[in-house]
Amino acid sequence: MSDRASLELAGKVSLVTGASRGIGRAIALKLASLGAKVVICDIAEETAEKVVAEIKGQGGDAFSAVADVRDSEAVKAMVEEVTSRWEKIDILVNNAGINRDTLLLKMSDEAWDAVIDTNLRGTYACTKFALRSMMRQRWGRIISMASIAGRIGNVGQTNYAASKAGIIAFTKSIAKEVGSLNITANAIAPGFITTEMTDKMPQERREAVLDFIALKRYGKPEDVAELAGFLASDRASYITGQVIGIDGGMFA
Repeated sequence: MSDRASLELAGKVSLVTGASRGIGRAIALKLASLGAKVVICDIAEETAEKVVAEIKGQGGDAFSAVADVRDSEAVKAMVEEVTSRWEKIDILVNNAGINRDTLLLKMSDEAWDAVIDTNLRGTYACTKFALRSMMRQRWGRIISMASIAGRIGNVGQTNYAASKAGIIAFTKSIAKEVGSLNITANAIAPGFITTEMTDKMPQERREAVLDFIALKRYGKPEDVAELAGFLASDRASYITGQVIGIDGGMFA
């Protein structure tokens, strides 16, 4: 891996949810490049195994763990599997997320519940169980994926925006609860990042978004991964309870 000369996360164990593709995959690869062992958590086992193979092929160490983050018992079992194999969890990246976009008056209860349960409840469950290891060792990094939608809202995304706003409030609260134990909690709020999720948007909407981006380009998953790698390191040891936008200057 290109960054292996500077293994600042050597000896650390990281758990990345929704890590089989997009931003999660990029973050997993980045943490591995910095020397961390990486658990690839996803419901898509076959795709997750491809990321594991990619990390191992570049000299890193990883394994996949299948878990539905909406299910607290499944998350608990996954965390126990990780700590049984690698003894601890140092870094948690709450990345698993979905969207079910539609106007509120057309939104079904299922669409609301699916997004809130995956994005917000999943962040709650993974953080709750991973924290126990961090508290024992008095060191930890919690990085949760919010969104610009959670800060300013978005038409057709009341469920998604609400879940991401909840993650922001959750992050600020947990930072206060565990800061004295040398555990930081921060949220990343991406803008328009090219992923499979954004690729589904109509082309005219994709082009219209550029008018609001100061840098006049879409972001890449690797842009977000660079920030996650920094927040996971000791270089970010005095940063907690923050929501850091990475959006190319949207609405700047």
